[in-house]
Amino acid sequence: MIGIYARVSTEEQARSGYSLQDQLRECRKKAGNSEVIEYVDEGVSGEFLDRPALTKLRQDVREGLITKLICLDPDRLSRRLMNQLLISDELERHALLEFVNGEYLQNPEGRLFYQMRGAISEFEKAKITERFSRGRREKARQGRIVRDYKVYGYNYDSADSMFIINEYEAKIVKLIYDLFTGKSIIKTKGINGIAIYLTEMKIPTKRGAKIWHRQVVRQILMNRAYIGEFYQNRWNTEGMLGNKFKDRKERIPMRIRPQSEWILVPCPKIIDCEQFEYARELLNVSRQRWAGSRKHGYLLSGLVRCGICGNTMTGRRTKNWGKYVYQYTDLKNTAGAKSKGCGKKITAEQLETMVWEQVLGWLNRPDKLAVCLEQDEYKLTISFEEAQLGRLEQELENREKGIKQFLKLITSGGVTGISQDEIDAALLEAGREIEELKNNLNMYKNLVSSNSPYQLSGDLLKEAAEYYLFKAPAEMRFSDKQELIRSLIKEIWVYDDEIRLLGF
Repeated sequence: MIGIYARVSTEEQARSGYSLQDQLRECRKKAGNSEVIEYVDEGVSGEFLDRPALTKLRQDVREGLITKLICLDPDRLSRRLMNQLLISDELERHALLEFVNGEYLQNPEGRLFYQMRGAISEFEKAKITERFSRGRREKARQGRIVRDYKVYGYNYDSADSMFIINEYEAKIVKLIYDLFTGKSIIKTKGINGIAIYLTEMKIPTKRGAKIWHRQVVRQILMNRAYIGEFYQNRWNTEGMLGNKFKDRKERIPMRIRPQSEWILVPCPKIIDCEQFEYARELLNVSRQRWAGSRKHGYLLSGLVRCGICGNTMTGRRTKNWGKYVYQYTDLKNTAGAKSKGCGKKITAEQLETMVWEQVLGWLNRPDKLAVCLEQDEYKLTISFEEAQLGRLEQELENREKGIKQFLKLITSGGVTGISQDEIDAALLEAGREIEELKNNLNMYKNLVSSNSPYQLSGDLLKEAAEYYLFKAPAEMRFSDKQELIRSLIKEIWVYDDEIRLLGF
């Protein structure tokens, strides 16, 4: 079977109307009357290998389904020389590779010319990127907004490249500032309270989400666009395009540019400068107040999880019969929290004593630890990632069943009084939710596959023991204990009838 591969990126479509149909037509001509299978990546950059159609093509070639591949040009396979050579080498092990624009002989001269074409293609890609960036900066310097940044309170006028006020969203922005600065008769408690209030009032976010997160409210309170100052070229995103194809540890973070490189573009004001500055002052005061307010330290902070629902368990002070009690709980009252928790609680004193005694037991009796490890006494039977994986798989199955039932009702005439636009919107939203579920599902599959079993190396135990023996137990400070625990324990899972520890 002959395979045809075609690709066009979004920027190529925008720049020159580079047509997929043109590529496919030319490739079909070269294939003649033979039966073909088409593999098409539309709107996908050639800089990366992880493309849906290309991945499927490579799999089919490996399995012997495709014995000959036709492509318009080598740069359709990849814009990067190294990736281009890698793909070509892989495909040619199992199939004949041909290009419409030129034939490359399997000899030193042919391979050299092929590599030269790849190098030129990569250079062209870099020049295109540089020209686009330079063009956007020049557009910004002319006082125009280069794209729709999805700023709450504004709509983007693409014809004039400017922000115009969205009257409904602008009212919500004013409400947020009034709530935070105390001008509203409605009383909420801080940023988190505002987020909870907006969620309860069912006010959608800019992207249509139903839940407001406190960080979104904070960003609105800090955004100078609302006093007419919108800054472009503020963030350096170079290299971030490929983050979705990389491991989390290898992803390139967004970096802020020097303020001298920022480009100010005026935009319509929504908030008075006085109220904006007052809100900023309140934010700074709140940050300073909470930074030094915690007097009680939690020895196991950041390590504890609920064994029932998988939520992290954080330290919290409560009052019981006039006496303060410190405990770890999985309850979350933060707006936007994915899970509110199942209500698991355990006193800090009880849990910290149990864990500390166990750590001391390990250090004082290494022989006992070895026996425990062999018997898997402290090994987790199921990780949080595995629990999340099961939940997401079930949720995805339920969503897909729901869409099938909805479509069945529509086709059978069981749904009336709904316009086609409403049906399309509902299906589009459902599709987005399913896509998000699939992405989360893949993420947790990778996490589960990469998790190693519980093991506490001899070297690690030796280092911890030496650290412990260097100081008498009575001399160990809170920070010493915390450092020692963190060197040995990765997670602590709290169940109804037991505590399980996960080591490194």
